[in-house]
Amino acid sequence: MKPVIIFAGTIEGRTLSEFLSGKRIAVTACVATDYGETLLTENEYLHVHAGRMDERAMAAFLREKEAELVVDATHPYAVEVSRNVAAACREAGAEYIRLIRDQDAWDAEGAVITASVDEAVEYLKDKEGNILATTGSKELHKYTAIPDYEKRVFARVLSTGQVAAACEKLGFVGKNLICMQGPFSEELNTALLRQFDCKYLVTKETGKAGGFGEKVRAARKAGAQLVLVGRPQEQEGYSFKEVLRLLEERLEAAGLCDSASTPISSASEPTARTVTLIGIGMGTPEGMTVEAARAIHEADLLIGAKRMLEAADKPAKPCYTAYNADEIADYIAQHPEYSRIAILLSGDIGFYSGAKKLYDALEGNGCVVRSLCGISSVVYFCGKLHVAWEDVCLLSTHGREANLVAAVKSHARTFTLLSAKDSVRRLCTELSEYGLGDVKVFIGERLGYADERISSGTPAQLLDRNWDGLCVALIENPTPFAGLRCCIDDEEFLRGKAPMTKSEIRSLSVAKLQLTKDAIVYDVGAGTGSVTIELALAACDGAIYAVERNEEACSLIEENKRRFGAPNIQVIHGLAPEALEDLPAPTHVFVGGSAGNLKEILQVILKKNPSVRLVINTVTLETIGEVTDCLKELPLIEEEIISVSVARAKALGSYHLMMGQNPIYIVTLRGGTGE
Repeated sequence: MKPVIIFAGTIEGRTLSEFLSGKRIAVTACVATDYGETLLTENEYLHVHAGRMDERAMAAFLREKEAELVVDATHPYAVEVSRNVAAACREAGAEYIRLIRDQDAWDAEGAVITASVDEAVEYLKDKEGNILATTGSKELHKYTAIPDYEKRVFARVLSTGQVAAACEKLGFVGKNLICMQGPFSEELNTALLRQFDCKYLVTKETGKAGGFGEKVRAARKAGAQLVLVGRPQEQEGYSFKEVLRLLEERLEAAGLCDSASTPISSASEPTARTVTLIGIGMGTPEGMTVEAARAIHEADLLIGAKRMLEAADKPAKPCYTAYNADEIADYIAQHPEYSRIAILLSGDIGFYSGAKKLYDALEGNGCVVRSLCGISSVVYFCGKLHVAWEDVCLLSTHGREANLVAAVKSHARTFTLLSAKDSVRRLCTELSEYGLGDVKVFIGERLGYADERISSGTPAQLLDRNWDGLCVALIENPTPFAGLRCCIDDEEFLRGKAPMTKSEIRSLSVAKLQLTKDAIVYDVGAGTGSVTIELALAACDGAIYAVERNEEACSLIEENKRRFGAPNIQVIHGLAPEALEDLPAPTHVFVGGSAGNLKEILQVILKKNPSVRLVINTVTLETIGEVTDCLKELPLIEEEIISVSVARAKALGSYHLMMGQNPIYIVTLRGGTGE
C-alpha cells in the first residue's frame, strides 16, 4: 500500500498521522523543521520527512513516493504553503484533501480586530503598557516599530535554538523572550500576563486546537486588552472527522472513522478529556484485567515507565516515557490533541503506587480521571505461596525508607516491595544484624514473567545469592512480639561508664513527648542511648537522631541499637547545637544533657520547627534556672514542670528498705507564643 502523505504542521496533522499509523496504515508525515520532527515518533507505519519544500520540491517528493492521497493539515495562516501543496498535487496527479481547523466559537467580544500584524502594531504604537505577543517569530520583526519594544514587548515563540537566535538579533532577550511549546492552558496564559504586567495580548484566531479560547479567557481574567489578528479567508476543506471518512472510503478501511476518538472537537465547548490510571498487574499482557486491556486499546496516548509501556505491547500507539507525576501532568496539558490518555502503573494502583501523586497533579486540569485497579504483587505472591494475606503487614522499601525490622519483629508475616539488585542482600543482612536470623524469607523474582522464580530460606541461606532487581519478599516470624515495649529494665542495656536515665523517668519522659509513629526526634545528650531506644520503639516509623559528644557513649548507642532491633536510630557524634545544624527539622526533642548550651540548642531547634514539642530532664537547679530564662526570651509555651522522686525497695534481712534515687525535674514545653 502506498503511504498517505500528510503535511503535518499542526496538532491535527500530527494526531492524524499517529492515529492512522496506529491502525497499521502507512503514513509519511512532512514537517518543515527539525523541531517538528521531534514531535512525532517514527514506527513501522509512520515515517517523518523534515525540511522546507517549495512547490517544485513538493511535486518531486510526491512523484518519488508515488503518492495517491495527500492531506494538507498545515496551519490556517500558512496560506502560501497550502497553495503550494495543492499545486504540487495537481502536478503529481495525487488527490488533495484539505483538513481545516474549525473556527473557535469563544466569545471575543471587546477584542480589537486587526487585519494583520502590521495593523496590530500600528494600533499599539501610541498605547502605554506591556504587550504579550503570541503571533509567532516570523513576523516578530514588525514589533520593533513599537517604542521601547525591547522593554515593553514580551514575545512567546517556539523553543528552538534557531528561533531564539533570530529573536535575539531583533533585540528580544532575557525575560522578554519566552521560548515554549504550546498550546497553553488558561492558567499559564493568565500567569504570564500578570507576571509581566501586560496590558495587551496579541494573538491570531488559532482555533480550539491552538488554545484560542484559553487566551481569550486569560486576557479577561488578567484585565488585558485582546488584540486579534483576523484569520485569513479559509479555503474549502474538511473537518477532522470528515477527513477520516474520506480516508475510510479511499483506503477501504472499514470502521476507521467510528473507532477514532476525535481529538479536536468542533463543539462550542471543549470536550472532556479522559485520563485513565491503569494498574497493569505483574507486567505481562496475560496478567492484565480485560478492562485494563480494553482501555489501553482505546487510548490515543500511553504514558508510563519504560517497563510499563513494553508490557502494554502496543508499539504503534503514541507513547511518552515518564513516571514523575508533575512531568506527566505538564505533558498532558501541553498536548491537547490527545483526548483519551492511559497512564500505566505496575501492580495495583492502590498499593504503593504513583497514582496518589498523579491524582493531586491532575486535579483541576480539565480532565476526567478514571481508575482501573490491577492485580497487586502481594495478592499474586501470597497466592503462589498458598498464604492468606488478610493479616500480612504490608510495606515497601522501593525508593522509600521503612523500618522493616520493627514490622518483622511485631508481625507473623510481613510483605515488602524491594527496589534494587542488592536489596535482598541488604534485607538479609539487616535481619541477621538485628537479631532476626531465625525468620523464614520468601523471595519472588520477576513475578508473572516466563522466568519467574520463587526462593525461600533463612537470611543467612539467602545472603550470598544473586537476585534480579524486580523482586518482592514475604517474611515469616514464628515468634512475633505484638505488644508495646516500654519501661525497659535498666539491666537490659549495655551501659559502660556513661550515665543512664532510669527506667521510670525514661518512661514518663517519653510519655510526656506524646510521640507519633512517624515522629522525627532528637535525643540531645543521649548517653548510653536508653532514652533513644525507648523513643525508637515508640516512633517505629520515624527517625531518631541520638546526639552525643562522648565517643565511647556513641559506640554504646550503636550496640544498644542492634541489641533492641532499632535501625531507625542514627547516631550523631558531636556537641549540640553545632551537631544539629544539618539534621532534618524535628517534630519532638528530648534534652537529657545540654553542656551549658541550652538556650543555643533551643534557638536552633525552634528555627527548624517553631511548633516543636520538647521534654527536658535535669537534676540541677541551675538548669531549671536556664529553662526559666529561656521561657522569658524564646517563643516557648510552658506546659508543666514537675519534680519526680523514685524510691526502690532493698532487702535488708527480713525487711525491705525504700532507697531513694536522686529527684529529677521533667520540663515539658512546646514552641509558640502563647497568645
